[in-house]
Amino acid sequence: MPRITLEVSEELSEQLAQLGDRLPELLALTLQQPALPAHIYRYVLDFLASNPTPQKIADFKPTSEMQERLRTLLTRSKAGELTPSELKELDEYERIEHLVVMIKAGNLSYLTDRL
Repeated sequence: MPRITLEVSEELSEQLAQLGDRLPELLALTLQQPALPAHIYRYVLDFLASNPTPQKIADFKPTSEMQERLRTLLTRSKAGELTPSELKELDEYERIEHLVVMIKAGNLSYLTDRL
């Protein structure tokens, strides 16, 4: 197994010593970045936590920032130019879209009753 040597302050060294053999696990966790920025998840979670009405569910859509980023990712995907992290990002947007579609489908009876 490779060995890494780091220079750290005494205070940090003491904190790291308390971790014992968990340090590799914690380092691996810190290197794992979410596929999307936290504010994207917060937008969806805030909407769901707001106890939206059926009409608000029907009207829910991505922010303009999200739409623009998705357009960029889709364009790059069609051109075969996505990086691995962009592919993970696009996959996460697709998972969120699937979740929203399922929520809206559960709201379908409300929408058809209004027609």
